[in-house]
Amino acid sequence: MSDIHTFLKEHASGDLVAWSAQQEAAERFNLTLAQIEAAILESGLLPARYQRNRQTVSTAGQLQLFRSRVAVIGCGGLGGYVIEELARLGVGQIVAIDPDRFEEHNLNRQLLSSPAALGEAKVTAAARRVGEINPAVQLTPVEKAFAADNGRELLAGARVVVDALDSIAVRLELADTCSAMGIPLVHGAIGGWYGHLATQLPGDDTLRQIYRSWSSGKGIEQQYGNPSFTPAVVASLQVAEVCKLLLGQGELLTGRQLTIDLLTMEIHEIQLRKADRSPA
Repeated sequence: MSDIHTFLKEHASGDLVAWSAQQEAAERFNLTLAQIEAAILESGLLPARYQRNRQTVSTAGQLQLFRSRVAVIGCGGLGGYVIEELARLGVGQIVAIDPDRFEEHNLNRQLLSSPAALGEAKVTAAARRVGEINPAVQLTPVEKAFAADNGRELLAGARVVVDALDSIAVRLELADTCSAMGIPLVHGAIGGWYGHLATQLPGDDTLRQIYRSWSSGKGIEQQYGNPSFTPAVVASLQVAEVCKLLLGQGELLTGRQLTIDLLTMEIHEIQLRKADRSPA
């Protein structure tokens, strides 16, 4: 490995390693792009693609993100944007879980969808997209529906789980599974002009509080549908929460629910309980 580190330092411009050098190193040393990215970050250098992160995420933080595994449950409206942003942020391992295939009504809002992808598994499109935008990131596609009986297997090894589902019943199963496994859950939901999100830490019952009045049905998305912009807004806020959780920085959205009304451009905070908002 010392030869690799020497090569990288010789080919760095300052502390930045260009993508072309990363590719050349992978070919020369017969390693994957992910292995080369790890070597770059472990050397205290920075892949040039992340240079605009550096005022927000340190090089050590970038290595921490790269070593992290995040599970995204749902690859539709919210999930497509979440996966895109996690990959561009530099989260090294993403598990994409969704049993569905693209249909024509997905085209108005789902980032991973296109006319050419109609009928294709959403997780397959997710893997292809991540391979295009950041080949150093490993996306594991899982074409299965999340359920209580397979949840532990699907979420194994994840440091954070992102809820991008459209079923309240399954969301509650996901929340219970995350709580039992000691994994933080970043929840988001959308419908029409509206959205909300919250972060549930292990031991909390955040989603049970949010949906305490729910009895049946999928939620307001079935009534209001979704335009293109609502999932992009809520997904971006979810990714910000994931980043804080992985880096142990900032103030988390725990013990409170953020509600967003894009029609009136109002954001409100609903207090759920008193909580320590420091990242775990």
